[in-house]
Amino acid sequence: MGKKGGRKQQKRISSPRIWPIFRKEAKWTAKPRAGPHGIQESLTLLILVRDVLQYCDSYRETKRILSEGTIKVDGVVRRDHKFPVGLMDVVEVTKLNKFYRILPLPKRGLRPVPIDGDETSYKLVQIENKVTVKEGHLQLNLHDGRNILFRLEDPKISPDELVPYKTKDTLKISIPNQEILGHIPFKEENLAIVVDGKNMGFQGKIKEIIPRFGPHASVVSLKGSDGTIFETALEYVFPVGENEPEIRLVETVLES
Repeated sequence: MGKKGGRKQQKRISSPRIWPIFRKEAKWTAKPRAGPHGIQESLTLLILVRDVLQYCDSYRETKRILSEGTIKVDGVVRRDHKFPVGLMDVVEVTKLNKFYRILPLPKRGLRPVPIDGDETSYKLVQIENKVTVKEGHLQLNLHDGRNILFRLEDPKISPDELVPYKTKDTLKISIPNQEILGHIPFKEENLAIVVDGKNMGFQGKIKEIIPRFGPHASVVSLKGSDGTIFETALEYVFPVGENEPEIRLVETVLES
C-alpha cells in the first residue's frame, strides 16, 4: 500500500532551526498541524508553553493548561497543543493577564516578547498576494493565513484605484475581528524587520529596494540604528512602521 500524505511525527534532530528545543534530549516532538503558519515559520503551543515560557515541565501538564482555555492566540482560545503560532501572533495567558507577541530575534529564532496596553489589541500582517475573486471583488491574502475581502460595487473599476494596498505592504488590524486600523507601505525610508535568513531579527530603515529577476534575486538595503548598512532578500523584509514602529521591538545591533 502506498504512502498517504506527509508524516504526522516530527523528530527533534530534524526540527526547524527556529525551535528552541534540545535536539538530542529525546527522539520525538510535536509537529504543528496545518494552520495559519507553515512548519518552518511557527512553534507549536506545546513548545511555546512548556519549553519557551516554561509554565510547566511536561507534555501532560501542557495539555491540562490548554484544556482549561487559558491560552488565547489572536484573541481566540486554542486548546490544541499542536496549533502553530508564528510571526506577529499575539498570545494571551488569561490567568496571569500576560500578553506576548511572537517576533524573530537574532540567532534565536521566534520568541515571545512581552507587550501591554493598547498593543495587545492589534497585530501586523503582511500582504502576500492580491487576487480577484467571483463577481470581481478583491481579496488580500495575508502572511498568517487570513483573507480580507473587499466587495467592490462596480467591477469595471480597477481594484487598485479603490484599494490602495499593494503586495508586501503591511496592515495593522484589530484582533480578533480583523478591522483595518492602519497601513504601512513597503517603500524606502520606512522601518522594517528581517524575518528570515542570516540577518533574521535585525531591524532598520529601508534605504534601497533593488528589483532583480529570479528566486531571492531582489534585495533590500537597510540601515540599522547603529548606522550599519546591510542587505537581505526582499522576501525577508517586513515593514513595521513609518517614523516609529507600530509594535514594541527588541533593540538589536548587527555584528560587524
